[in-house]
Amino acid sequence: MRTHAQAVVIGGGLIGCSIVYHLAKLGWRDVILLERSELTSGSTWHAAANIHGLHDVTNISRLQHYTMTLYKQLEAETGQGCGIFQPGSLYLAQTEAREHQFRIQAAKACRYGMNFHEIRRDEAERLHPLVDFDGIRCIMYEPDGGNVDPSGVTMAYAAGARQMGAEIMRFTPVTGTEPQPDGSWIVRTDKGDIRTPWVVNAAGLWAREVARMAGIELPLIPTEHQYFVTETIPAIADLGRRLPSVADRDGEYYLRQEGLGLLVGAYEKNMKFWAEDGTPQGFGHELFADDLERIEPNMMRAIDRVPAVGAAGIKRVINGPMIWSPDSAALFGPVPELTGYFCCNGIIPGFSQSGGLGKLAAEWIVEGEPSIDMFGWDMARFGHWAGRAFTKARVEDQYSHRFKIHFPNEERAAGRPVRTRPAFAMQKDMGAIFGLNYGWEHPLWFAAEGEPDHETCGFTRQNWWAPVGREARMLRERAGIIDISNFAKYSVTGPGAEDWLNALFANHMPRAVGRSCLTPLIGRRGGIAGDFTVTRLGAEEFLIVGSGMAERFHLRFFRQIPLPEGTRFESRTEAICGFNVAGPKARDLLSGLTGADLSDTAFPFMRSARISAAGVDCVAIRVSFTGDLGWELHCAEADQTRLYAALLDAGRALGAGPVGSRALMSLRIEKGYGSWGRDYSPEYWPQECGLDRLVKADKDFLNKSAWQAIADRAPRDVMCMLEIDAVDADATGGEPIFLTDGTPVGQVTSGAYGYSVGKSLAIAYLKAGTTQPGDTVHVAILGRPHTARALAEPPFDPDGKRLRGTG
Repeated sequence: MRTHAQAVVIGGGLIGCSIVYHLAKLGWRDVILLERSELTSGSTWHAAANIHGLHDVTNISRLQHYTMTLYKQLEAETGQGCGIFQPGSLYLAQTEAREHQFRIQAAKACRYGMNFHEIRRDEAERLHPLVDFDGIRCIMYEPDGGNVDPSGVTMAYAAGARQMGAEIMRFTPVTGTEPQPDGSWIVRTDKGDIRTPWVVNAAGLWAREVARMAGIELPLIPTEHQYFVTETIPAIADLGRRLPSVADRDGEYYLRQEGLGLLVGAYEKNMKFWAEDGTPQGFGHELFADDLERIEPNMMRAIDRVPAVGAAGIKRVINGPMIWSPDSAALFGPVPELTGYFCCNGIIPGFSQSGGLGKLAAEWIVEGEPSIDMFGWDMARFGHWAGRAFTKARVEDQYSHRFKIHFPNEERAAGRPVRTRPAFAMQKDMGAIFGLNYGWEHPLWFAAEGEPDHETCGFTRQNWWAPVGREARMLRERAGIIDISNFAKYSVTGPGAEDWLNALFANHMPRAVGRSCLTPLIGRRGGIAGDFTVTRLGAEEFLIVGSGMAERFHLRFFRQIPLPEGTRFESRTEAICGFNVAGPKARDLLSGLTGADLSDTAFPFMRSARISAAGVDCVAIRVSFTGDLGWELHCAEADQTRLYAALLDAGRALGAGPVGSRALMSLRIEKGYGSWGRDYSPEYWPQECGLDRLVKADKDFLNKSAWQAIADRAPRDVMCMLEIDAVDADATGGEPIFLTDGTPVGQVTSGAYGYSVGKSLAIAYLKAGTTQPGDTVHVAILGRPHTARALAEPPFDPDGKRLRGTG
């Protein structure tokens, strides 16, 4: 066994074998995979192994599409059969919402050249004569859908990796992973130790135990999951061809052909956890006792739809474990607090995702960043707050609602609240409807008297649309008070603070006390890894404000620049709360609470000062994400309720009040302000999203060489604003955009109704050179083309007069 390797992958299931294969494919041949037992032990061997390409998240559709097209190539390359059956998949919509979901996915498929389209009932009956299509509103067909052989695929990845020089060691359990002072790791086994710069945790059911060897707690928990296979069904035996699989998600089961019978699986409401305290080390190819009564309601719905299921005997039952994250998406990426430790855990539809995840993991390890934005699946989306109780509650919700539609803006209640601020109870009493942001409860909107006290979810405008409009108009006409405590805050102090920040960020840092700047953070491929406001509070003191949901994600970048001696970097997100007071009467509201001079002359745009407001010490910054006149006030958490009460009291006399983040979304889109994680991401270059003016070539900064490599290249896509002819639904993000002749040309990254301008709006990326301001395009809202026009400027305050106090 090797004593040194470029990477050590722990876990010989589907995902581990895919990662080692793709590492070798990218040129890392000196890699080793360690498996405690036999390959496929754990969850891989007993999986139903269905494959499908479409997902609600566009980038996940892209990685699943890659996976589906990889298997035949893998067979040809290795000579190892993957047991590929691709008779197609039928997707059935029983409800209007499901029909919307499928039409949205079909539009995205058209945008990216994937094969997923609507068919008529008579065509569906020809493809699958055993299905009763009564009550079905819409039928979609994916010709490449089907299933593979779990062991065959895993062995093919392993064979391909071996052919390229990788080493695979079975029956070699890892007994320890120990970080070394130089950033490398020692991986300990009974057969010897291996030194490596990269440890990859792909341990499946044992991911928690492997992570604990490195001092990491992963938010994962296993459940039982059942499917059964029927005896031979004569109608299938007589057909002489393979039937397409059936995705009846409203029925909460899945169904496909297996041999000459049918395989039926279910995610039941009465779900069952397993091994909550830890996966047994001796577990491998075992199964649990059958418990079909638990999935009986799902079985009955399957029988109603495919009566042949009820007439056939049951040949075998598979009841095995699966391990879940709190949102059922993978925990993917390097651990931010460690050097050289990568996770790829909690994958549920593994055979649809194995190739894509393996490819992107290899890119991240070898090249420093995946080729597509994976933030939504980045393990950094969870922090220390995602403890056992939260994880268990969320997994129960995810499992028992596996096929429930994830609607735009939906906020599920399971496991909450986890993190609250002092003002939480006060806001709740005021009618706040809360959302979750990196564990924090934050107000989405406030229900006034006579308005709904809860929110509905759907693809069309919901019951919160009018209350959010009331808040947005109030702020634009008078003023509003927005809780921005969920923004990430950091302090940098000491003699090397300015130098450290300049070495990290692309813009020049403020030279004078009381000044602020906006700055991008550049990724390893030259894209936008983050955007921040940096304020100089003192000669050796700076405050950084950034995306709250990306706090742990950005830690990876902060750690890449060593802190100068005597300089301190500290997260202040938990210790500091904040409010944005914005609108034309924002100055009037604040002036009654402070003796500070808030005039444009004394306190212009992008300036800051330490002030006292209602007796509370604050850092005030003249900036507002609403695009209106406004200040951010940052105070100690202990002072939050005192400051909030004072702001609300002062606001009442002016007709001002609380405003939630839904209205903030609308307001910033009216102004054309991009948001990181939506409109800005590592996939987009600075010159594509208008941030190139903030990148300074006359200084060094993190990943400058990557930016230089793309700085002189013409934009591939250009961020722009669209006004859409929409009546009952607005763009929310991900909607594909087409020219009037049907040519795909881009996609929406953010969308909302602009209440103060009376327009349905979107921020989008369009292929460079395809459109000019005033040109017409079609945006696929609800999967249907909606006429839209490219705007030359944002519809609200395009000259910035309100923002700067000059208009």
